[in-house]
Amino acid sequence: MKKYSSPLAFFLAVILALSLTGPALAAQSAIEPPYIDATSAILVDADYDEVLYSLFPDELRYPASITKVMTGLLAIEAVERGELFMDTAVTLGDDLYIGIGEGGSSQGLKAGEILTIRDLLNCALIPSANEACNALASAVAGSIPAFVDRMNQRAGELGMTGTHFTNTHGYHDPSHYTTARDISRMCLEAMRHADFREIVSSVSYTVPATNLSPKRVLHDTNALVSNHRTGNVGLFYPYAVGIKTGSTPEAGYCLASAAEKDGRTMIAVLLGGKYWKSNGEMVEHNYFSDSKALLEYGFNNFSRKMVLNQIDPISTIPVKLCAEQDYVTVQPAGGLEATLPNDLDPAQFERNIVLPEGPLEAPIAQGQVLGSISVSHGDRNFGTVDLIAATSLERSQYLYILDQLQRLFSKLWVKLLLLAVILTALVLALRRAIFGPSRPRRNRRGQDRRRAYSGSYRGRRR
Repeated sequence: MKKYSSPLAFFLAVILALSLTGPALAAQSAIEPPYIDATSAILVDADYDEVLYSLFPDELRYPASITKVMTGLLAIEAVERGELFMDTAVTLGDDLYIGIGEGGSSQGLKAGEILTIRDLLNCALIPSANEACNALASAVAGSIPAFVDRMNQRAGELGMTGTHFTNTHGYHDPSHYTTARDISRMCLEAMRHADFREIVSSVSYTVPATNLSPKRVLHDTNALVSNHRTGNVGLFYPYAVGIKTGSTPEAGYCLASAAEKDGRTMIAVLLGGKYWKSNGEMVEHNYFSDSKALLEYGFNNFSRKMVLNQIDPISTIPVKLCAEQDYVTVQPAGGLEATLPNDLDPAQFERNIVLPEGPLEAPIAQGQVLGSISVSHGDRNFGTVDLIAATSLERSQYLYILDQLQRLFSKLWVKLLLLAVILTALVLALRRAIFGPSRPRRNRRGQDRRRAYSGSYRGRRR
């Protein structure tokens, strides 16, 4: 069976193999997924990057020639950055067959032969030529090791946390591994590029004659796209648009497939599957028919549904200081959608609403954030959205003044001051009642002055 480069890698593989084998929502649906005879698999709604089915999606596996998706992606990204052009002529070097053992898929490219980037991409992605990948690596990064470093860097950028590349083509190496989930992320990104999408969906491609070879006619190895290799028209899937096959004794038979139907796109990854024939007879499950069944399962049993409608009123919050009404209605600031099994009703999903305690005070502006709502079902959380005021509420000046007075007189120091005033008034009233009204006191100094100036003037003695 498969080997691991270190005890740590083996331990991680065991832990990941014990992880959940399918999404919670699919498990809660009564719709049965197809039986997949493989070691790991995943189905993704490519339009929204949502997992619809999984079978040990994080188990470490060997990707075989599906590796070439990353090689093609990096080459096309280099073209899009203007570092190369699709018609750039490349002279193949002596490192063409480095890391490629016997039995690897090839188009017989030769050192010194001149092909364009477009020709090399088609050689790598349609008939799965290993040496074309090495030629692309040297053209893009200057050397194969430098290109492999870029592959691992790009894998990290795409969130492919269970992936490590050691070569450009997928020829077996114990340290060259990935997961079904990581492959789906890589394929999602690659299929966003028009040149990549055009190549992997092509039935065939003709490489013009070169300085060292006559023209080559390439045929796709993917039986969902072309029956040239298998000769079995029953495996052909009219909605298929790629992506890449792969097989080694260690990896088994692998397929990353994509299909478009009714304006929707699905991506399926199947690793460690069965080959399509056994002793010359068709087997019930093979990696082409299983991938086809998985894609059809997604198209036929899942649909896009509104989990939370933006226009739906959610709740009301008490409001004071407004003369028109004493509450405000809150609604989501945006909607939430998800690709769900057809038999699941989002109205039955759990909603967690967070709103402020106690009444709010006017004024309140329409669109003002007042809380939040999150929607979940089982162990899947669909997201959290702000709850906003559906309308504006003006503040009543009269109610505001009354409220301010009430707040003022509710303060302790104001209450104590009022108490002191009342007590003083009571004391004065009691004193008046007992002693009568107090008489005004005369100014004694004023009386003395009046006495001093009374009488006739006697004059000054001499």
